[in-house]
Amino acid sequence: MRIRVLGNLAILCATVVLSYGMQMTKPHYADLTAPIPIDGSMHDTVRARSFAVSLDKVIFARQLKTNQFGQEKLLTTSGLWAVVITNLTATSTSTAVADGFWQGPTGLRYHQTERLGYRPDMPPHGVDPGLDNHGLFVFEVPPDQIRGARLLISARQFGPLDAQARISLDALPTGADGQPADILPEFDLDAAPGLTPQDKTPQGKT
Repeated sequence: MRIRVLGNLAILCATVVLSYGMQMTKPHYADLTAPIPIDGSMHDTVRARSFAVSLDKVIFARQLKTNQFGQEKLLTTSGLWAVVITNLTATSTSTAVADGFWQGPTGLRYHQTERLGYRPDMPPHGVDPGLDNHGLFVFEVPPDQIRGARLLISARQFGPLDAQARISLDALPTGADGQPADILPEFDLDAAPGLTPQDKTPQGKT
């Protein structure tokens, strides 16, 4: 009888350990429904499900000048401003590209800034098939999150199982300390290169 009890306890313990192991090693729901990564490099065209994107240029600055509601403002940050200029197009039907993250080398993610308010050259970017559209993504990032970073672009902010363009920023020139080789003391966002005159029109003006 005692041997039988010990045997049952051993089976019970083994079942508990096995169940715990399966629970800890199985994919989480967030992983199962995460965006599907489409990897690429700077200056390459990365094709996601509903849009295609290429990264034209990244400008780093300590201060950002912009026109908001007819008033000029100078925005500072504890890190660096990273102004990412992209070229976007739709793959099949008209759509919007709304979400952007700067992912540092440690895996930390920095969402596009909300300090600029509404601008026609900021997300969401409306795109059409066969037509190129320049669009900005602006981030505030620590200087040590530049080298080895990636740009993550999605059509929607919450898009389970949708494709996400992940562009490696390894081609960015950096110094020995990992910081960008060229940091502007101030950058005028309304003069960003590659944008159309309509895109550069300050808010509240026509």
